[in-house]
Amino acid sequence: MSETEFKSDGAKKQIGNDSFLNKDLMARSQNGPGIVNDEKLNIGIVGAGLAGMVAAMDLADAGHNVELFELRPFVGGKVSSWQDDDGNHIEMGLHVFFGCYYNLFGIMKRAGGFDEYLRIKDHVHTFVNEGGNLGALDFRFPIGAPISGLTAFAKTEQLGLADKFHNAVRLGTSPIVRALFDFDGGMDMVRELDDITFSEWFTQLGGARGSLDRMWDPIAYALGFIDCDHISARAMLTIFMLFAIRTEASVLRMLDGSPQTGLHDPIIKYLEERNVKIHLGNACREILYDTDHEGKPTRVTSIKVGPAKTERKFDAVVCALDVPGIQKILPEDFRKYPQFDNIYKLDTVPIATVQLRFNGWVTELNSEERMLDIAGDQSDGKGGGIDNLLYSADAEFSCFADLAVTSPGEYYKTGEGSLIQAVFDERAFDRSEDQIVKDAITQIHSLFPSSAKLECTWSHVVKLGQALYRESPGQDKYRPKQATPVENFFLAGSYTYQDYLDSMEGATRSGLMVADEIIARADGPDGLKAQMTKWQAANPGVAKDGAKEEAKMPYFATAK
Repeated sequence: MSETEFKSDGAKKQIGNDSFLNKDLMARSQNGPGIVNDEKLNIGIVGAGLAGMVAAMDLADAGHNVELFELRPFVGGKVSSWQDDDGNHIEMGLHVFFGCYYNLFGIMKRAGGFDEYLRIKDHVHTFVNEGGNLGALDFRFPIGAPISGLTAFAKTEQLGLADKFHNAVRLGTSPIVRALFDFDGGMDMVRELDDITFSEWFTQLGGARGSLDRMWDPIAYALGFIDCDHISARAMLTIFMLFAIRTEASVLRMLDGSPQTGLHDPIIKYLEERNVKIHLGNACREILYDTDHEGKPTRVTSIKVGPAKTERKFDAVVCALDVPGIQKILPEDFRKYPQFDNIYKLDTVPIATVQLRFNGWVTELNSEERMLDIAGDQSDGKGGGIDNLLYSADAEFSCFADLAVTSPGEYYKTGEGSLIQAVFDERAFDRSEDQIVKDAITQIHSLFPSSAKLECTWSHVVKLGQALYRESPGQDKYRPKQATPVENFFLAGSYTYQDYLDSMEGATRSGLMVADEIIARADGPDGLKAQMTKWQAANPGVAKDGAKEEAKMPYFATAK
């Protein structure tokens, strides 16, 4: 068996067609691995994003000593948040929880944040068009999927009659229809569509440009920050397949407050109770390794971490980084293996997340008086306007929401109004932060004309030059598995091989999968602990681990 093949039943259940419909995955992530290894490993995880923290949860529960090393002064990776000097909560992006995030929901239930911090939204996907005209995919129907979805597309105001007809023709000949009675067959067809764009697929047999421009492009931007002309048909149809099969898949939830409070803090508490160490501001600077006679790496011997490049030795090392992070840290010799070399074929997309505070309720369309009313206590979502995620075909931001209404927690401030958070894609990324703010305000006023009477009182922009990996055609085959040809070196992160997209659910899946693979390899005469024992016996002069006590940093950093 190849070292990269899955050895654990848990990882195998996270891939393949059954993984999309397997609600038992929530119970698995909620209950933990259910195994305590005979051998106790010392495991170093590089990266304290969602994938790294989820892996740490399972590995700690399996009886191992776990340490995480994070470059930033806060945890969370692409889902991180922090406070500025004035107490404003800043996010890397806009985070929405789809109803099919079974693994992530299980983790949140296990850590204790699901019931307290997730706010379910009306089962409607709302499009805001220029001039304040609304369209929607309204899935609220007495009968669930697929009937609710068919009704939503038939009734939507977002498309005219001609586009609805062409839309119905194309979707009616899609793998989604086959999946209703033969899910495996339909999903197999979807997997074969990774080499063409969604636009190419959609226009082949009846789909019209109007549907792409007015409805599918905003959805594509929200999923992967690229349009239908550039996103893989596989990526888009994977989501639609879930929407068609599972009623709850298209239901949206948002956090009640910041990701740090609602998502990360419960996980951190869980980890601390199991003596997991989290080293903030301690990036991995170098990976040291042994090689075979061909110069191919065989084993990671240590990693150098932190400003002082302290050398640390572990039985197993997990790199739970994003695409640019793993591309930067991998030694050149690792590229002698195709699995590692393929990582450098993955591309990424830039995004800019803008937050705008107003002195009124921007998305309130029914009453100017209500729009201007910010008096009294309007916490807990009582502010005016639309309490849901919003899409638009007439703005450069892929999706947006009023966090003071949808996620009030720390985002609502007494005596103040909307906190609009919008995500710009690469079309606007190269502009200055000031220009992005100006453009965002202009486009908000275009979508909500009455909001021109409001003043923007505060703004902030976060740019990520390399955010999600680009879900363009032909990329899926380059995603690496969690186990690698280097016997004690593993990968995690939403870009790694799993059947979901680059997302919070994808990151969670990868964290669970890498933990399962390490647990399956820990024990026995050829296990990870035995490998370390043999290596130490063959290298008696090597110094011991250089771990040092360090001052504890707050996990919720205050940063400019």
